[in-house]
Amino acid sequence: MKMITAAMLSTLSLISYSAFATVTEVTNYKSPYCGCCTEWSTHMQQAGFKVNDQLQEDMTAIKQQLGITPKLASCHTAVIDGYVFEGHIPATDIQAFLANPPKNAKGLAAPGMPIGSPGMESGDKKEAYSVFAFNEQGQVFEFAHHEGN
Repeated sequence: MKMITAAMLSTLSLISYSAFATVTEVTNYKSPYCGCCTEWSTHMQQAGFKVNDQLQEDMTAIKQQLGITPKLASCHTAVIDGYVFEGHIPATDIQAFLANPPKNAKGLAAPGMPIGSPGMESGDKKEAYSVFAFNEQGQVFEFAHHEGN
């Protein structure tokens, strides 16, 4: 029988801690009646995020509090590491943003509810849509574009 040394135990602890430390937590504010928002949470979980859904009856108040303007609005609003993510943004876009946030950016938004975006799947149909970065001053620029079919 092999014995586990203190060094081996220390290495195992570091590996376990590293894996735990890389999990990114998401607070997702959503209506209790919205199925597409639940599907987006599932998409994020499948991408390795830990999602904490917060059911809200008044999403308008949450959006106003977090600085989401009507032109950027969608159905759910998420917060990750102090950044705001509005709507059906693909996890890959969020991961890219978090890895290298644009200077002064407050977050990302996928306005509306584009068919084919995560949580809004409808067979093979996909609308073209853009994901926008925005800042506190209301400036907006295209962060990513997703082609339709």
